[in-house]
Amino acid sequence: MKSALLEDKTAVVVGVGPGLGREVSAALLDAGARVVIADHSAGRLAASAQALDATGTRVLAMPADIADDESCQALVGAALDHFGSIDAVVIVGAYQEAFGGLFDSELSMWHKSFDTNVVGALRLLRAAVPAMKTAGGGSVVLIGAQAASKPSLPQAGYAASKGALLTTMYYLADELGPDNIRVNAVVPSWMWGPNVQMFVDYRAKSEGKTRQDIVDEITATFALRRMAEDGEVADAIAFFCSEMSRAITGQHLMVNCGEMSR
Repeated sequence: MKSALLEDKTAVVVGVGPGLGREVSAALLDAGARVVIADHSAGRLAASAQALDATGTRVLAMPADIADDESCQALVGAALDHFGSIDAVVIVGAYQEAFGGLFDSELSMWHKSFDTNVVGALRLLRAAVPAMKTAGGGSVVLIGAQAASKPSLPQAGYAASKGALLTTMYYLADELGPDNIRVNAVVPSWMWGPNVQMFVDYRAKSEGKTRQDIVDEITATFALRRMAEDGEVADAIAFFCSEMSRAITGQHLMVNCGEMSR
């Protein structure tokens, strides 16, 4: 549904692949925003830009790597040159490949998770926050993971980094609040989109079951008996980007169809 919640606002979305990042960008566009989309993969980025706005009128695609200071600065510079301001930053991109536990994981993967998911967010915000201050404030939305507080898949390193990101959010909200910059987090769990669909289809094939069998097993204890879709998580993110949440900062919102309430 199109609205004017973000009319005349510019949002930067990092990590715009075929899943949540693209859905977030679409939700912000539907709310009236101009959107700068970024990803480390130029191919994925071009596909997303074409799908979101083939005219290029309200979408600027910019390859970027939040693990690199110069890349973050270049992204912010391009956003300002093209659209004139930055009013919201959404950091979807994350490194998720830190599989395993204490003895069966590579500690280098833990390092990469923290450097990308936590320090990478700080790199980008160091570049973007001065522009947001100039604009009179704005909104930062970080993406957490329910895995940080409820173990599910064996991704301890990834989950730990998302827990650290949530703690970082509390401190950023306190630090940036006097400049009218709100910092919140949306915390999804199982989320129906390309990645989960591939996982479910793999399990269904290997276990001789249907896709629906696997989905029903996963969601059997969820209050709504289904998993949230990428687009539904994106709607929550768009809310935090908008003035509808102007009195909300330092909060996290779980979008999980009632799988876990706290």
